[in-house]
Amino acid sequence: MHIDLNADLGEGCDTDEQLLTLVSSANIACGWHAGDAATMRRSVRWAIQNHVAIGAHPSFPDRENFGRSAMQLPPEEIFAGMLYQLGALDAIVRAEGGRMTHVKPHGALYNQAAKDAVLANAICAAVRTFNPELSLVGLAGSELIAAARHADLNAVEEVFADRAYEADGSLVARSKPGAMIESDEEAIAQTLSLVMDKQVKAIDGSIVSVNAQTVCLHGDGPHALDFARQIRARLHDARIAVRAVA
Repeated sequence: MHIDLNADLGEGCDTDEQLLTLVSSANIACGWHAGDAATMRRSVRWAIQNHVAIGAHPSFPDRENFGRSAMQLPPEEIFAGMLYQLGALDAIVRAEGGRMTHVKPHGALYNQAAKDAVLANAICAAVRTFNPELSLVGLAGSELIAAARHADLNAVEEVFADRAYEADGSLVARSKPGAMIESDEEAIAQTLSLVMDKQVKAIDGSIVSVNAQTVCLHGDGPHALDFARQIRARLHDARIAVRAVA
């Protein structure tokens, strides 16, 4: 058994370089919600040094709110914005001698595309136009995954170690109580259930089937590095290999 561990990087955290020794895939912010050209270049260099798969982490144009504000933009604007961000990161990756393997939308763009087929299709159209060999990472079982498959992209279904789930398989909104799992032990138990049993206990107590291909480890929490180490150790104990899926 194996699983991919991914982290969102280049967002201003001091632990990025160390975190890249523990994950198999990195999603690097492209400047619209966080990061800049110099940060992107550093993140790419560290990823290459640690043989970590490099992906773009594009967002809505919402730096003021870290890409977490809901936006209603026309599909052509989404398409153009995606190309802009993918191109920026890809140029740096190529210049550093690497290869971009995947795309994972950020924040509100990710969450809205999980339920909005029009938005999901615009994202996938941009990825396919830019490079049809790129994988598209989205919430497991979401509209974004369905759109990626419809666009003949390699769809990678993502689950979250420290986020609570609704009964329909969506994530509990951050604005709701209990959205974040604060206990490391509970988050590790949820991760093992997702990876080994392909299921998760929803916030209402029901059991939801989930296809886990990659697990997101948030890199911006106070204990991100320690938690990543704990996850790696528990996966090792369970004889689950960690390797990139994209």
